[in-house]
Amino acid sequence: MPLISVAVPVPFLDLLTYNVPDSMAIPPVGARVRVPVGTRTVTGCVVEHDALAEDGTDVRDVAEALDREPLLPTSVVELCRWVADYYVAGIGDALAVAMPPGARASKSAFKRQRVAMLSVMGSDPGDGATRGGESDRVRGLTPRQQAALSILSAAPAGLPTSELRDRGVTTAVLAGLVRRGLVVLRDERDDRDPFERAAMADITPDATRALTEEQRRAADELFALADTGEFRVALLHGVTGSGKTEIYLRLAERVIRSGRQVLLMVPEIALTPSVAALFRGAFGGRVAIQHSALSDGERHDQWHRIRRTEVDLVIGTRSAVFAPLDRLGLVIVDEEHDSSYKQEETPRYHGRDVAILRASRERALVVLGSATPSMESYQNAAAGKYARITLEKRVLDRPLAAVRLVDMRTEYADEGPEVVISRDLAAAIEDRLARREQVLVLLNRRGYSTAVFCRQCGDTFECPNCSVSLTVHRANAGWRARCHYCNYSVTVPKACRKCAAPYLEHAGFGTERIEERLRERFPDARIGRVDRDSVRRKGALTQILSAFGAGELDVLVGTQMIAKGHDFPGVTLVGVISADVGLGLADFRASERTFQLLTQVAGRAGRGERAGEAIVQTLYPGHYSIQLAGRQDYPAFFEREVVYRRGMRYPPFFALVNGVVRGRTFDDAMQLAREIVRRLEPATLAGTFTTLGPAPAPLGRLRGEHRVQFFLKGTRRADMRRALMEVVAGMPEIRRRLTIDIDPLSVL
Repeated sequence: MPLISVAVPVPFLDLLTYNVPDSMAIPPVGARVRVPVGTRTVTGCVVEHDALAEDGTDVRDVAEALDREPLLPTSVVELCRWVADYYVAGIGDALAVAMPPGARASKSAFKRQRVAMLSVMGSDPGDGATRGGESDRVRGLTPRQQAALSILSAAPAGLPTSELRDRGVTTAVLAGLVRRGLVVLRDERDDRDPFERAAMADITPDATRALTEEQRRAADELFALADTGEFRVALLHGVTGSGKTEIYLRLAERVIRSGRQVLLMVPEIALTPSVAALFRGAFGGRVAIQHSALSDGERHDQWHRIRRTEVDLVIGTRSAVFAPLDRLGLVIVDEEHDSSYKQEETPRYHGRDVAILRASRERALVVLGSATPSMESYQNAAAGKYARITLEKRVLDRPLAAVRLVDMRTEYADEGPEVVISRDLAAAIEDRLARREQVLVLLNRRGYSTAVFCRQCGDTFECPNCSVSLTVHRANAGWRARCHYCNYSVTVPKACRKCAAPYLEHAGFGTERIEERLRERFPDARIGRVDRDSVRRKGALTQILSAFGAGELDVLVGTQMIAKGHDFPGVTLVGVISADVGLGLADFRASERTFQLLTQVAGRAGRGERAGEAIVQTLYPGHYSIQLAGRQDYPAFFEREVVYRRGMRYPPFFALVNGVVRGRTFDDAMQLAREIVRRLEPATLAGTFTTLGPAPAPLGRLRGEHRVQFFLKGTRRADMRRALMEVVAGMPEIRRRLTIDIDPLSVL
């Protein structure tokens, strides 16, 4: 019997080998099969044919083939194999990211059904059948069954089962009517349209709009690269408001006219509504979207539209890099610097880097767009690996926002330590409100306060599972303290848990407190808030952004979700609270992230006809990342930062691998980490990389487990990955306790 290799959705398992029974056609690569794993039967994906079994191995049979044709294109299967290998993950984990919702079920969980009423003789209504025997057929119907028939009698074409459920007709009621031959269920395809709520408005791009001279030059360079039909990477480095999206539109149109498809990636779900509306206006119904905020049914339908080649352009977040496009000609990674492209759970892939690898295999053009490129991408452009295309001016020669730094040390000295909104920022907000202009206020920290403590005994509310203080949130019945890592929460009492003193104080502040202070200071202003807490309800994010874009809100407070990509012409003022909140982190990327965040959010101001201003509150006005962000001078920042990175042997000049070992106690974790590092010594002595640590992780305890970390640093990733995998192979018991992050964006 022929043997095939199958990837199954079981962590840490490699490819498994199975027999294909003689009674079964050999399923193609990319097809789903049901296979036994231990005592269970699971749905896996065929990865290769002509597999080899080790001598003496008991090879089991495939239980069922679910697909005659590949569900996943071969190119996507091969891409997932690369992701699993490069990021040291299981092949099943990688393929799970590429699969549509419901793919593991033997029958579609998202199939739509319509219920139609039959005559009592079993014929379709209106076919002239006699109604003889009706009393026998309907005798003994329950009141609910009778009510269901009454509803269906008014709908000759039938009704969707979902609508019947909404009207109180249960599955059991329908099953009883089907058994009696009174109704029939018919499968139907009716694609759910996420654009109904994902798009902010219908936008029809002006195809006759003349590009600026800079835009025309940039577009012509990109057109030439796209026309080669070969793999190329271009960094489109354009200041905020320089019209990069307009270039994306023109380039996508050219590639689609050539018969190829386009993938447009954005870092945040918050950016998809406006982008989707713009591209839907340009390309009509041949646009699909893919991101996790869609319902499973919507994602399922959109995925299958792509697979059926009904789509020319896909818009999505990082997982869209696995979209089943078979004629890919262009990949656009907008805001390519953004850390949201990096997945923080297995497989820990970077969407931008996987996009480049995919394009190289499919001979497509990659455009990396940003006003604040990552150090890695800018260095690759400087070294000639990428084409570098620059846009130094805003559209219509609008000036960049003027940036004013406010030294909060002076504010605290003059106004006291409780100051949240400086005098300069408060006056500027008041001025904009009087002129009926809009304001964005950024604080990259959600919640009401960052800690709660007892003023008498000093007790603080800390997470019992993680090494962090609990963040306080306003709740309906008072206050709740919540851990943003494990989601543990507890009601904040009115008295101290230790000494019973009624002196509990809130320390620090988050977006909820900023919103409160603004409402107190400007009671007539219409104020909204965008953070993870305010947009949990489905559709809430689109609703808030739409209201702000339509001028129904005066002030929008938010975290980094509002800092990038949005185009609100009415915004003339951006206020940044605690600009240096990220500078104190023990992370070599802290300065880069601070510069990017400040530059991006300042770029939201003055994108319309009126000039913009950004007021940045900081305790470190002299820090180079804040100074240069104020001048919006990326080249100067790169030259300053690159000296530090090269001297400390950090990316982009050296590759980094972060290993985190977890244990029930600190000693358990440290002992295991030391053993791993000891086993790495022979490879380290070869000289291609060095090992740092082990040492306690900055976040020493997470979700009840103690954490110890070590780093590999070198110029050859393949050597580091190979050495680690050899250690893991010799210590298979550590797989569930060791996390390996290749090219980490965070070392916390």
